[in-house]
Amino acid sequence: MKEFISKSVNLAKIEFWAATTTFVFSVFFLTANAVKSESSDVWTSSRYLFQEARIPFNYTQDYFFPQIVRYTLFYLSFLLLNFRVVPDLVKKQKLVQNILLVLLSFLIIGFVLGVTDTYLKNYMFIRYKTEQEAFNYFFQNSFVLAAWMILMYGLYSVIKYTGVYLILNSETIQSKYQMVTSDGIAAFVVWMVITLLMLLTDVNEIFLYGWVIVIPISIFIYWFSFYAYIPQNLNRKRPFWAYFGSVLWVVLISAVILAFLAFAFIGGRAVAIILFNSVFQLLITAPVSWELYKRRQKGNEEMRNLRTALGQSDANLGFLRSQINPHFLFNALNTIYGTALQEGASRTSEGVERLGDMMRFMLQENVQEKISLTREIDYLNNYIILQRLRTDTSPDVKIITDIDESINNLQISPMLLIPFVENAFKHGISLRQPSHIKVSLHIKNSTVYFDVNNSVHVKPDNDPEKDRNGIGLENVKQRLQLLYPRKHDLMIRETAKEFFIHLTILLE
Repeated sequence: MKEFISKSVNLAKIEFWAATTTFVFSVFFLTANAVKSESSDVWTSSRYLFQEARIPFNYTQDYFFPQIVRYTLFYLSFLLLNFRVVPDLVKKQKLVQNILLVLLSFLIIGFVLGVTDTYLKNYMFIRYKTEQEAFNYFFQNSFVLAAWMILMYGLYSVIKYTGVYLILNSETIQSKYQMVTSDGIAAFVVWMVITLLMLLTDVNEIFLYGWVIVIPISIFIYWFSFYAYIPQNLNRKRPFWAYFGSVLWVVLISAVILAFLAFAFIGGRAVAIILFNSVFQLLITAPVSWELYKRRQKGNEEMRNLRTALGQSDANLGFLRSQINPHFLFNALNTIYGTALQEGASRTSEGVERLGDMMRFMLQENVQEKISLTREIDYLNNYIILQRLRTDTSPDVKIITDIDESINNLQISPMLLIPFVENAFKHGISLRQPSHIKVSLHIKNSTVYFDVNNSVHVKPDNDPEKDRNGIGLENVKQRLQLLYPRKHDLMIRETAKEFFIHLTILLE
């Protein structure tokens, strides 16, 4: 929708066809009535006024042609001002020329309306002593109406450009002013459009005042309800009534302000507007805002749960696929096989035991939503010990671990820590160059502090793992965002020779 509106060509097409359709239908109905008038009288708003003045009424002469001229004038002036003059004025182009066009349009509209009024309001000539007095009346009113039309065209342009700007920039506005919601902006744009339509029609004055006053206050209360009043009162004993009390204060304050302003402009009629505003805000705006907020909150919660479930399922599946792959299994078996050739069965049996425990963890516990932090650390230790079987034969490889074993029944999502260690062994170990890996894990006040530091070695071009990312740190970042939002902190630092990660997770 936003992309569609942002294209001025599409918006201009909508305006053009809307104006053209309105003009064509207006002419069509006038023409249909003109044909009908040959066989019977056609009712118009002015026919009875001709009859009261005892002046013959001719539909074609006294209504059809004057109205055709007026409709055509309105249509052409809209096209000129909306598609030529206003866009240039907004762009500050051809200012003098376009200002002259506005003045010329005003003069032409005023003159044409004056001429057509002499036919449409022919019955009024008998009310004046001379024809000149009648002509003065017609043309004075016609130029007032012309000024009003120019003003309405300008107001329409202001509403159009303001509405388009608000809709296109709703996200930016909402990020800057958090209480402003996108649907509130849409409601404000609709309010401006309806206000313009009311100004163009003969709407009841009190109704117009009520619309201009009540709806903006309603939008303001809606915005503040979403931003402050409802969230602040959700944890109260009776949240709705606590929120309702906040709205009541706003209504009372607005009533006092309206009493000063409205009485100055519309006198005693302000009482009805103030009472209607108070009732409307308390019985409609406040309950509707509460219901909309609760529905949005429920929808957001369901969306978060779905995203978490989908993200966790995808990530866990990625972990399983990454861990249980032929490359890992064959490397592990080759390591055990090489160890068995070098020495007795003790180390071989240890390797088989560690590998079996790891496979059992991946197949049984890794699919659970939460596991004991002890089991996660066991898996971490098994992995490191299994890797040491491969690296202990190289004196240039140093593996240092400092892992806290004192854990108080903390639960953690499985396979969150091992990716960093696996990444360290994958990129940090070279049996032909000095290498180091240091892993530390400490727990304090239900918070895990996890650090991995390793050397970095560029893999040779013929290494099958050179272009493979394996688990990938992006995967674990995604899981952390989904599973521990605002409860974790991950810092990654990399140089040409070293890679370092620092992770803290608050476990509850």
